[in-house]
Amino acid sequence: MDNENFPANEAGQQEESVNLRQYWHVILERRWLVITTFVSVFILCLIYLYKAPRIYEATARLQIDRESESLLYIKDAFAAESRELDYLQTQYKNLTSRTLIDSVIAKLNLDKDDRYKEARDKSRAVASDITVAPIRLSRLVDVKVEHTDAKQAAAIANELVTKFMENNLDLKRLQSATTVDWLRMEASTLKTKVSVADKALQVYMEKFNNVSVQENQNIVLQALKAAQEELIRCQSRAVIAQSVDQEVQSLIKNGTPITNLPQVNSDTLIKELKGKLALKESELASLLKRYKDKWPTVMQTLADIESLKNSIAVSAENIVSGIAAEAKLTQAQFVVMEKMAEQLKGEQLKLGGLRIDFDALNREADLKKILESNILKSLQEMELQSNSKINNMRIVDPAMDPFKPIKPRFMLTLLMGVLGGLAAGCGLAFFVNYLDDSIKTQEDVETYLHLPFLGYVPNIKTNSVIERDLQAHTHPQSNSSEGFRTIRAALSLMPDADKFRVFVVTSTIPSEGKSLIASNLAIVTAQTGLRTLLVDADLRRPSVHKAFQLHSPNGLSTYCQGAIDNIDDIIHTTEVPKLSVVCAGAIPNNPSELIGSGRMRQFLEEARKRYDRIFLDCPPISAVSDPLVTASMADGVVFVTKFNKIRREHARRSLQRVQDAGIRVLGVVLNDIDFEGRDSYYYSYYYYQNRYYATHYKHKDKKKMAETPTGTIKGA
Repeated sequence: MDNENFPANEAGQQEESVNLRQYWHVILERRWLVITTFVSVFILCLIYLYKAPRIYEATARLQIDRESESLLYIKDAFAAESRELDYLQTQYKNLTSRTLIDSVIAKLNLDKDDRYKEARDKSRAVASDITVAPIRLSRLVDVKVEHTDAKQAAAIANELVTKFMENNLDLKRLQSATTVDWLRMEASTLKTKVSVADKALQVYMEKFNNVSVQENQNIVLQALKAAQEELIRCQSRAVIAQSVDQEVQSLIKNGTPITNLPQVNSDTLIKELKGKLALKESELASLLKRYKDKWPTVMQTLADIESLKNSIAVSAENIVSGIAAEAKLTQAQFVVMEKMAEQLKGEQLKLGGLRIDFDALNREADLKKILESNILKSLQEMELQSNSKINNMRIVDPAMDPFKPIKPRFMLTLLMGVLGGLAAGCGLAFFVNYLDDSIKTQEDVETYLHLPFLGYVPNIKTNSVIERDLQAHTHPQSNSSEGFRTIRAALSLMPDADKFRVFVVTSTIPSEGKSLIASNLAIVTAQTGLRTLLVDADLRRPSVHKAFQLHSPNGLSTYCQGAIDNIDDIIHTTEVPKLSVVCAGAIPNNPSELIGSGRMRQFLEEARKRYDRIFLDCPPISAVSDPLVTASMADGVVFVTKFNKIRREHARRSLQRVQDAGIRVLGVVLNDIDFEGRDSYYYSYYYYQNRYYATHYKHKDKKKMAETPTGTIKGA
């Protein structure tokens, strides 16, 4: 495994955890809104369950079979055989047709039913209570009817399917009667057409002397085939005979004796005569050995030999003549057969043309006979069906009176009420949180105000101004005091922190705790050993004198007016070591002019010489222009905003006024956070972290209070 993926995975898991935690914090923060919404939704569900009418559902099961397969619709004989799906879907729609429902309403007097009598469109009202539910992979369909009366629901369901079956049977009978009439008319028309076609075929055959032109009965075609076969044989014989004759004539011209020709020697008679001749010659040779030429027997033998030789010569000539005659005869036969074949071929071509017309007439007659047969067959079927009462639909299970209502569904409604209430509550909480754009976290400060975050200040649970503004002195180990020390540390750890000596503490609007921050920040700064001066620069609504219990009429306003020249006359020491305070003094009529006067600058210059840190408690920025003037003389501004009070845009615009004047804002302090109460959802980690130390500080504070009582701060 690649170890480089670990940081990315951990970051992703941390981000997801942070997001989930933020969502949980939002819900906890708005918990009363969530609870109120949840309870409201749940109560509405209970009210609905209490007031909702009880709805019963009756179910009748119907089976829809195929329609009988036959040539009932002869017009569609060449179309597709079945449209099963379209047929079923059509029947399902017909079950909720207005005509059918109107007949059910009339039969059961539903127009007087309490459930429907107030409806303007009673058919639609009844149809809304009917559900057609086909059962998958079957021809069964459930017809469900809802009604507040169980018996009425069953009655509507049964009447609906009964009327539907009756209408279907009536429709089939009507269609059958219409089809029978049409078939009878078509049968009569086709009968006439068949008769006309048969007569046309008969007339055609008589016109050509009843000669059939069908292939298996065509005499001319058979004669043509025989003539062509004989022509081939005659041609073969003629060729052979001419070849033999030419060969014989060639041998004779070459001097071959006629008796030595192969055609002659192969003759049986010649062979027989030559055999007799050979015997006579042998007998003559034997006689000549004993007798003379004049011996009668010898003379007779010689005469027989001469006679045989003459017979052989005559037979040979006859054979040669026969060969020539046969050549001429076969050639003549070939010519005759060739003329006969040509004549038969012409007759066959003529019959081919006649056959086309004959086949057309024959096909037309056969087609009309087939159509007539189909029409008659369909007519018989339709006459039988029109008289039958067979329906392709039947009721499998009639509707029974239901025992339990199906609506409202108590458990489901309660569950939906619980889930819906939680969802609505959480959704409303997130929506309110989305609309709430106040500043609540460090992320808000850094993201929307684009300023450094200095620290948090916990809520100080007291109404005493003294305890609140002197919290860091009277309760140095409290969480609030730790918050002030964190702010002090953040300021001291900034780049070039030594250059920041004069701080203006202000806010957007009044009551955000700027005086609280200024007083306690001055206290924790003085506790580090730095000479610190707290100046109440709010000449309109001063409050520092209340916290430190100072009642001197002389203050910053007196000095700025020139009534006092020495700042020592307006500086008050406090019980906090290293901390001095300058009160506002009497409230003048022109505070803005005094704050921007040269005396104010002179006061700050003199104070810089005597003190290490100076904190100016100024009015809110959005209220008056005094803090802008004062901040221009200081080194930086500490901006205070109260938790969940100031909108981001309001705070941003207030700070923009400061920054546009060229004044540096050092950071933002979030004040008045209730870590143990309403705001703990955002800062629970902070609360639990400080809680560990609070236990130690609590025991330490008790021990200190037992040894040294808390003193009071007095003015010098």
